[in-house]
Amino acid sequence: MSTQINPDTLILPHSEEFYPAVWLTSADQRCLFQRQNNELRFAENVADLPVITVDAGQTYQPIEGFGFSLTGGSALLISRLPAADRRALLRELFLPDGIGISFLRLSIGASDLSEHCFTYNDLPAGQSDPELAHFDIEAGDLEVILLLREILAINPDIKIMATAWSAPVWMKTNQSFVGGKLRPDCYRIYAAYLVKYLQAMRDRGITVHAITPQNEPLNQKNEPSMIMEADEQAEFIKNHLGPALQSAGLSDVELFCWDHNCDVPAYPLAVFADAEARRYLTGSAWHLYGGDISVLSEMHQAYPEMKLYFTEQWVGSDGQFGGDLIWHVRNVLIGSLRNWSRIVLEWNLASDPFCCPHTPGGEARCVGALTVGEQVSRNVAYYVIAHAAKFVCPGSMRIYSDELASLSNVAFLTPAGDIVLIVLNDGAESQSFVVRCQGQNAAVTLQANAVATYVWRATG
Repeated sequence: MSTQINPDTLILPHSEEFYPAVWLTSADQRCLFQRQNNELRFAENVADLPVITVDAGQTYQPIEGFGFSLTGGSALLISRLPAADRRALLRELFLPDGIGISFLRLSIGASDLSEHCFTYNDLPAGQSDPELAHFDIEAGDLEVILLLREILAINPDIKIMATAWSAPVWMKTNQSFVGGKLRPDCYRIYAAYLVKYLQAMRDRGITVHAITPQNEPLNQKNEPSMIMEADEQAEFIKNHLGPALQSAGLSDVELFCWDHNCDVPAYPLAVFADAEARRYLTGSAWHLYGGDISVLSEMHQAYPEMKLYFTEQWVGSDGQFGGDLIWHVRNVLIGSLRNWSRIVLEWNLASDPFCCPHTPGGEARCVGALTVGEQVSRNVAYYVIAHAAKFVCPGSMRIYSDELASLSNVAFLTPAGDIVLIVLNDGAESQSFVVRCQGQNAAVTLQANAVATYVWRATG
């Protein structure tokens, strides 16, 4: 089930009437990212209840943003909206008086949620183009660049990362969009291809801040896809992509390895273990279709200087709003943040009512954060991201909060001096607890199967 939200009820985070505030989404959908009347009221008294202590003096990782992937399909659907409706939707999504999305992920060429497979250098069978003379940034998903320009006009501070699902097929061992590997004699050419993409985007006023060389490098079934083993990725980065970025004056583009699940930490560890590859890397990127989110903390412990990005998690059409809300908030939102991730991205920004478009062999059950049909409706991923993105702006710091089994939570201090606490009650009964901060306490009750964001001004 999906629903409409009224942008007029969204309050600018820095207005005086904003503090303190409680925002709630419930699994039964009776409350969907709505401000509550029972605001936080701090006092010195202590109730005999479980306590979540929030301490802004203990800081962890900086936060760089929250958002979604702007797939080719997403851009296509949103671009088809009437101009006034599209502008209103983009303002709702990307301004802080809406839900404040601050980070987007793009595909380099097609993803499986494009209408068809393409790269920026497709050729007839049997032909090759080692000089990339036929590179064409407008080879497919034409709406992405146009929509990005609209988004950046609304919020020029949006950060963008990009990743490739496949190299051009003439560079691959199997000459196919599905599976196969990058031919060793094409490593240099593929690095140049990725550089051309970054330059072409900058020529159009779009700065891509970070890239990963391969989406899900151990997934050989998606369309498109490409296998890249850990030793191959290390070789590609240290001898080709890293040097190519530097030579092109693109050393400001951050480079992340992996971009796949939490069940194979050995892969990014092997890439990092190669010191020559590691010197070009900024960090590793993660999904959670396998494994446990706590693996991110293991990565941080092994390489604390390397950033962690959580870049993708989809919502399937066979799921239910309540179950998806609880799982995604616990594991994707709170889980990745408590385990050192600096960003949290849900997968597809928009799909139509039939989970389209997608490539013939792409995922056919992916529900967007938005469903764009006769009207635009908001789905569970929208609310998951909204609970953080609206309040936790880039430059915020994760701060200490007690880890309670019955009340998953994560806390932040924003540059403006706001404290933000996200709490999940995934139990069958409402839970009362105390929020303790700076020597004062606030007793609150969170209903069953619900997530709440609490916002207040720090003192002192």
